[in-house]
Amino acid sequence: MNKIMKSLASKETRDYFMSTHFWGPIANWGIPIAAIADIQRDPKFISGKMTFALCLYSAMFMRFSLKVQPRNLLLFACHFTNEGAQLTQGYRFIKYHYTGDKKPENDQ
Repeated sequence: MNKIMKSLASKETRDYFMSTHFWGPIANWGIPIAAIADIQRDPKFISGKMTFALCLYSAMFMRFSLKVQPRNLLLFACHFTNEGAQLTQGYRFIKYHYTGDKKPENDQ
């Protein structure tokens, strides 16, 4: 336990928690959290263009997070989660608007 406390009190740890390498991904978690929360909403409210844009955005930043030095695995996890959530929303958008299934999913 003493080793963990020394590690948390180190200058490197403090520098990490005070950097954009940490706070950028933390702030970014709002996007996938909102997308996951919206999975329960009626699909008529989904924007196909925005969902597509967020899929591209997350795919690009997943790659970026692994290429930047040092690798930012927190950013990768955020965008990996967002990619899954946006693909789910995209599936719901296509199913609702293009397969003729105009009934809300909650009534099925």
